[in-house]
Amino acid sequence: QVQLVESGGGSVEAGGSLRLSCTGDIIAYSNYCTGWFRQVSGKEREAVAMISYVGNTAYADSVKGRFTISRDNVKYTLYLQMNSLEPEDTGTYYCAAGRYRFCSDAVRDYVDMEYWGKGTLVTVSS
Repeated sequence: QVQLVESGGGSVEAGGSLRLSCTGDIIAYSNYCTGWFRQVSGKEREAVAMISYVGNTAYADSVKGRFTISRDNVKYTLYLQMNSLEPEDTGTYYCAAGRYRFCSDAVRDYVDMEYWGKGTLVTVSS
């Protein structure tokens, strides 16, 4: 059974930083894109960043220049370094894995993401 487990969430003031991690065997699979998504209660889940097995990345416009996604295929771990956090970044962050021809496509449409973690909460106060 595929499992993805997120960690690293917490509370931080605006302008601060957090680093999220996600572990799971699927992260080491070369045919899977992996990424981070976030959701605020009452709103639709949105893509934050995606990365391919070889390290090609794509970001939502709202986080470009502030967030960095990375992937360690040997350690089965996905990371999201979040800097210059804003209150609008508050939400539950989920990691996910899915098969796409181009991983960047998942930033626009994540319907084909197959496996999801349970999420980790990030709260940014002003």
